[in-house]
Amino acid sequence: MIEIKFRKSKQLPLDQLINLYNSVGWSAYTTDPAVLNQAIINSLDVITAWENQQLIGLIRTVGDGQTILYIQDLLVAPSFQQQGVGTKLMQQILNKHKNIRQKLLLTENETQTLSFYQKQGFIDTKEMNLVSFYREH
Repeated sequence: MIEIKFRKSKQLPLDQLINLYNSVGWSAYTTDPAVLNQAIINSLDVITAWENQQLIGLIRTVGDGQTILYIQDLLVAPSFQQQGVGTKLMQQILNKHKNIRQKLLLTENETQTLSFYQKQGFIDTKEMNLVSFYREH
């Protein structure tokens, strides 16, 4: 049985951070490691999951910490998915910010991903007669 430890820190080994993002196919984040590192440092919260000395998961949020919380990234290395790591990371963030009314995220339209967030209590904005907008560059 693996033993996973969770840490709250924005100071992460850059090589492990890059490896984690690449492992889930988020290479747009890793094209400029300095930008990724600064994004982590500037986040409202960063909680990481470790197996021994290996970074295997991460959740990070942005927002004002009072009225809105945006879950920017939640990722778990593929070999550790489906083992509750993502759920534990999410629970820690939601427990820390239980008084914030608006908790938002933008994610891919994939069945497994949507199911995960629905199990975490998130609702598709369409069900609330809301829309979201996206603009790149």
